[in-house]
Amino acid sequence: MSEPIIVDKSIWISFFHGVESPQSKKLTKYIELDYPIYVCPTIIQEVLQGVRNDKQYRVIKENLLAFNILNDDGVKMAISAANLYRKLRKKGLTIRKSNDCLIAQYAIDHSLTILHQDRDFDLIMNNHTK
Repeated sequence: MSEPIIVDKSIWISFFHGVESPQSKKLTKYIELDYPIYVCPTIIQEVLQGVRNDKQYRVIKENLLAFNILNDDGVKMAISAANLYRKLRKKGLTIRKSNDCLIAQYAIDHSLTILHQDRDFDLIMNNHTK
């Protein structure tokens, strides 16, 4: 269970709101045991843009920035994510949110498992190499 993970926005939101799910429980365990957790700029943006309270915003931002941050070249990642999206589209698979391809590309490039609640990530990760 200690393989490195990148945690998607939906899991962070559940976690910060105290919503229990198998994924938020896994995240809690990873934090408690100091297992490797990664975030990327896209996830940081998606989480923070939804926080309405200024104090909560500061706390959540501080917490997110305490984890391992993947900060690869933005242009390179955008092109790689676009290529991933196009490859999947040619297979007849449409990913609903293009940011999911960007997050998945970080996971692929860094050999990370994505902790998520989004069926599109399963589609991407099960079909990106075939």
